[in-house]
Amino acid sequence: MTAREEVTHLLQAWCGGSVEARDKLMPLVYRELRELARSCLRRERPGHTLQATALVHEAYLRLVKEDLPSFQVRSHFFGIAARAMRQILIEHARARGAAKRGGGAKLSLEEIATVAGTQDPDILDLDQALDRLSALDARKSRIVELRYFGGLTVEEIAEMEELSPATVGRDLRFAESWLRREMGGGATA
Repeated sequence: MTAREEVTHLLQAWCGGSVEARDKLMPLVYRELRELARSCLRRERPGHTLQATALVHEAYLRLVKEDLPSFQVRSHFFGIAARAMRQILIEHARARGAAKRGGGAKLSLEEIATVAGTQDPDILDLDQALDRLSALDARKSRIVELRYFGGLTVEEIAEMEELSPATVGRDLRFAESWLRREMGGGATA
């Protein structure tokens, strides 16, 4: 059994209620989760107080909190982990903004800046725009999360989502254009 197959097998067992499978899973996915967290944090503002280890642990705690999770496959697990990390960063930004009395927390994500058409998009505005995109097309929203919050390449996303790289590229271009327009950056082809 390959490492990929073992992760999928453990995820399915965990979804079936096996705590033992859940506990065996973490060492197998920790390195990838940490790289996902590092990617998220590399694009954050300088001096961010969260560290990759803390982000991984917080995301993992959120994932294991569910009694019977519904991870379908490995890619689904990592997609949900990327979403959990995004939510943690958003909550952190909200808390930081509240502490500064209404000051909006800003990201310095180069890729997100491209999507938003600005050098310093507000993570809370981005979160709302991604939620609206998800309501229209959940797959495109997931692809944006994996690319910009997860730091995955088009090829990695294609593998995780079981799509062709060309389909991921098209979905990503559409989502970027939609987000630009939605966040006031104007639509460019």
